[in-house]
Amino acid sequence: MSHALLFAGQGAQKVGMGKSLYDHSTTARALYDEANRVLGWDLARICFDGPEAELTQTRVCQPALFVHGLALHALLREQGRLGEATHAFGLSLGEITALTAAAVFDFPTGLRVVAERGRLMQLACEQSSGTMASIIGEEPAKVAALCREFDVEVANLNCPGQIVISGDKLKIATAIATAKDRGMRKVIALNVAGAYHSRLMEPARDAFAAFLAGIPVARPGLTVLTNTTGGPVAEPDEIRAALVKQLVSPVLWEACLRRAAADGAVEFWELGPGGVLAGLARRINRDWPVRSFAEFADFAA
Repeated sequence: MSHALLFAGQGAQKVGMGKSLYDHSTTARALYDEANRVLGWDLARICFDGPEAELTQTRVCQPALFVHGLALHALLREQGRLGEATHAFGLSLGEITALTAAAVFDFPTGLRVVAERGRLMQLACEQSSGTMASIIGEEPAKVAALCREFDVEVANLNCPGQIVISGDKLKIATAIATAKDRGMRKVIALNVAGAYHSRLMEPARDAFAAFLAGIPVARPGLTVLTNTTGGPVAEPDEIRAALVKQLVSPVLWEACLRRAAADGAVEFWELGPGGVLAGLARRINRDWPVRSFAEFADFAA
């Protein structure tokens, strides 16, 4: 039965993530230990013990989610359960996890890519005053019009009725207040460090492109779908371009899920904490079989 592998994005992290994998699997432990060596600081300690404020930092949570996702992937491979996987894709930074799972990058290379992405995005956050908000239950055209009016941007099209907007803090605050005044039912300010997937990430774009130019990129062993179009990417230059564009472009998550289903994926496996991606898939089509893997106990079934 063909299935797609889904990898978590920033915001899914939580203190304690991956500890049971580290404690019960020598394979997972080896990945965390290698990550500590590659990064030069103790990622495992922050993942397992926090504090939450440190784990939430962009430069930390992106590598944390990458390593956690690939530890889960390694356990599935070890158990011989990946033979029917045909697609891999991830939400925002999870796209790099998916590319690594598809053998585009080896583990240390993928980790270095994620670490540099997180570092550059954190610098961009510090150079601007940005934030994001989630708008629930509204049509995309109506949200796009609101964004144009207040000079902010659509950042995520996650599932029907869930759209995230991104931009300058004052502009987002004004857009939220206006949206509520106009009867938009549910508009929620998000607790994030910056305006991801908007032009406020432009300072990271050129530096990330220059970094990726020196990184070896292979063709993927699975069909990898990119957030920028919802369609597949396979050629090395296309992959580099998509990763750079993604920093300042909307995440077309619903399009990725629908494309995988149209290609024949009949089951979706979420590899990451929180169950967020499983929830989005069910909102798109509640008949899609979805499984979530986050900790060691999830491998018993």
